[in-house]
Amino acid sequence: AKKWINIRKSYGNFYKVPRNQTKLTIMLEQLGMNYDGRPHSGLDDSKNIARIAIRMLQDGCDLRVNEKIHGGQLMTVSSSAPLEGAPAPQMPRYRN
Repeated sequence: AKKWINIRKSYGNFYKVPRNQTKLTIMLEQLGMNYDGRPHSGLDDSKNIARIAIRMLQDGCDLRVNEKIHGGQLMTVSSSAPLEGAPAPQMPRYRN
């Protein structure tokens, strides 16, 4: 995994909030969600981050790769950079 989406960065940019408002519990609270599970449990944190990502997609966010490792260094990827690899995930369409 040399490229990824940093949800904290995406959240802050999309909802126009400062970095200190992008802690997991604060993001959930601002979205009207409760923390599910035990805090600082890797699995529970991941599930909660996924819930945030789903909500962001529902709100119209275009989640893109925004960080990568290049030459052993952490780099920020410009949001105007063209998408590489797979297209952005789409919310599943459910039949009624």
